[in-house]
Amino acid sequence: MDLKEAAILGDSLDSHWYYTSKGRALLQMLNGVRGDSVLDVGAGSGIFARQLLDAGICQRAVCVDTRYPNERVEQYNDGEIRFTRKAGRVKADIVLMMDVLEHVDDDVGLLKDYAKNLRADDRLVITVPAFQFLWSGHDEFLEHHRRYTRRQLQSVVRAADLEPISSGYFFGLLFPIAAAQRLIDRWLLGKRRAEPRSLLSVQSKTLNTVLIAVHDLERKFVFPFNRFGGLSVFCVARRRPALSDN
Repeated sequence: MDLKEAAILGDSLDSHWYYTSKGRALLQMLNGVRGDSVLDVGAGSGIFARQLLDAGICQRAVCVDTRYPNERVEQYNDGEIRFTRKAGRVKADIVLMMDVLEHVDDDVGLLKDYAKNLRADDRLVITVPAFQFLWSGHDEFLEHHRRYTRRQLQSVVRAADLEPISSGYFFGLLFPIAAAQRLIDRWLLGKRRAEPRSLLSVQSKTLNTVLIAVHDLERKFVFPFNRFGGLSVFCVARRRPALSDN
C-alpha cells in the first residue's frame, strides 16, 4: 500500500471503501490459511497486516517499507507489529505484497528474494494494478512502472520459482466507470490539462458504505470466478515443490 495515498486519505484510511474491500478480498483469498506471523512487504501504513491481526489470522507482523522515517515496534490488540526498513531473513507463514511489484524495475528479482525464504506451507499473496491500457496520471503519481494482466502476473510468479495457487480480478463491478475515468484522466494528462494525481479520495459516509456493500456482493458472487477484468489482480502463490518434497 502506498504511503502517498495514506497521506491523502488521512484518518479515513482504515474505513475507506477501497482498503476495506481489498482487505476483505485478501481474507477471502487466504481461504482459511492461518499462521503465527505475517511479513507485509511495502506495507505503508500497515493496514493489511492490521486487518489480518484483527481477523485472528496471525499474532505477529513485520511491516517493511524503505520509506519509513523511523523503525519501531507497536503493540496491537494482543499482538505485535514491527515496522522496519529492511526485512532481513524474516520467516513468516504469510507474506503480503499488496501493490508492490509495479513499483520496482525487477519484479521477478524482488519476488525471488522473498521466495527463497518460503517454506512449503507458507503463502504469498500478491496484488497489482490491472491492464496497461488503464495507465493514467494515477500511476505516474504513485510512481508505477507497469500494470498487469492476470496471465502476466502468473508468468512473473512462475519465473520467480513460485507456483500460483489461485488468481483473479477484483473491483470488477466498477470497472467500466473506473476505466472511463482513467482514460479521460490520461487524455487530459496528455493534453497537459491535468497533473498526475491519485484517483482515490475521501467519500461521504453514505457513499463509502454503499461502495463497501457493492464490493461485498462482488466478493460473494463474482470474485471467485472473475478471470476477465477488474482494477486489481490478486494471486496467491507458494514455493514450487522440489522433487525432494514428493
